Amino acid sequence: MSSRGIVLFAHGSRDPQWARPLERLAQAVGARDPGAAVETAFLELMPPTLETAVARLVARGATDIAVLPVFWAAGGHVTRDLPRLLAQAEAAHPGVRLTALPVLSELPGVLDAVAQAALQSGAGRSP
Repeated sequence: MSSRGIVLFAHGSRDPQWARPLERLAQAVGARDPGAAVETAFLELMPPTLETAVARLVARGATDIAVLPVFWAAGGHVTRDLPRLLAQAEAAHPGVRLTALPVLSELPGVLDAVAQAALQSGAGRSP
């Protein structure tokens, strides 16, 4: 049991293959921080919901849960939907602390890592 949990929260898709990168990210996060329980969640179109992911983490003993919005930028889903969903989860689980982390483009080092990966993939090559 872990007192810390992480939810990787993404939009969702009708295509089940769409979730594979998020599942790989969850595995990578869990490997880097074995002391935290990691779950994925989706805003719409596929399970589990954020509510379900938080409930799973609470059932595993998590009392401090960070929610990483796996969105590139903070649009309406992050600025409007996520705070509402977090408030609902907090109401359902008194005593559990839920914290929203920044979107991907605002995380330290992400822009540099993406720029480097793009260049290594051939974006910086001359024709």
